[in-house]
Amino acid sequence: MKKMLSLVLALCMLLTCGSVMAEGKTYQIGVLQLVQHAALDAATQGFVDALTEKLGDKVEFDIQNASGDSAACTTIATTFDANGVDLIMANATPALQAAMNATGTIPVLGTSVTDYATALGVTEGWTGVTGLNVSGTSDLAPLDGQAAMIKELFPDAKKVGLLYCSAEPNSVYQVTVIAEHLKALGYETEEFSFSDSNDVATVTQACADSVDVIYIPTDNTAASYTETIANVVIPAKKAVVAGEAGICSGCGVATLSISYYDLGYQTGLMAYDILVNGADITTMEIQSAPNFTKMYNAANVAELGLTMPADYLPIE
Repeated sequence: MKKMLSLVLALCMLLTCGSVMAEGKTYQIGVLQLVQHAALDAATQGFVDALTEKLGDKVEFDIQNASGDSAACTTIATTFDANGVDLIMANATPALQAAMNATGTIPVLGTSVTDYATALGVTEGWTGVTGLNVSGTSDLAPLDGQAAMIKELFPDAKKVGLLYCSAEPNSVYQVTVIAEHLKALGYETEEFSFSDSNDVATVTQACADSVDVIYIPTDNTAASYTETIANVVIPAKKAVVAGEAGICSGCGVATLSISYYDLGYQTGLMAYDILVNGADITTMEIQSAPNFTKMYNAANVAELGLTMPADYLPIE
């Protein structure tokens, strides 16, 4: 009996010791953000806020911005790996790809990533679980819903221009999918792609000259150059329906969008589950935003003389 009691006491001491060690640990988090713009900034803030609320001063963040440069993404991710951070949060697809290539052991959580199968190069058998040290959250809004929004707002339009950056795989994916939805609704579609920021204005002008309405997916290059796009489409009196609120607030009239802050916050809760509760990232399903909101840009709507349905909310 005494021997059994001694074993129980020893086990309790070990568990207590482990608990104290866990409580005393300060987690080092590397945050790799592709570029600075409203949507990605909000996702990063949501992520930081979630972990700070959970861990207080027991978490430290090394937040790095790659300024849209894929080579910089690689350098930052490699540095995080060399420094042995406890977890990497990769904000946007190129950031996720760089982090995944940099380490096979450190947990990598993506956010603001539209389609993980595309990002990871999975061509078939996608289940929503990577089986790797990678998981995260997706910012994909329902593309059929966005196509339906175009039909609701512009039923008399004939041709929709799909404007995006060809260097962003998730933009290519979105354009391919929504084109089929638009065709099913009776629209003709035409793609207009810029390869980088240098030809945004030229390609946008060609698009505005050729179509009735423009659709822009969740595209980081477009999000960084909304003013350039607006300077073309507003004078041309061409409405833009955007894949997310940040692009819409810069150059669009309407969007079916998510809250990127909430998406980042959700990613932070996943990080806590991995770091503190020991969740296995290789079996964690990619999570999606729970809510989508119809929103409009009041200034651009007024400039183009449009009237929005009552269930659309103004972008603040």
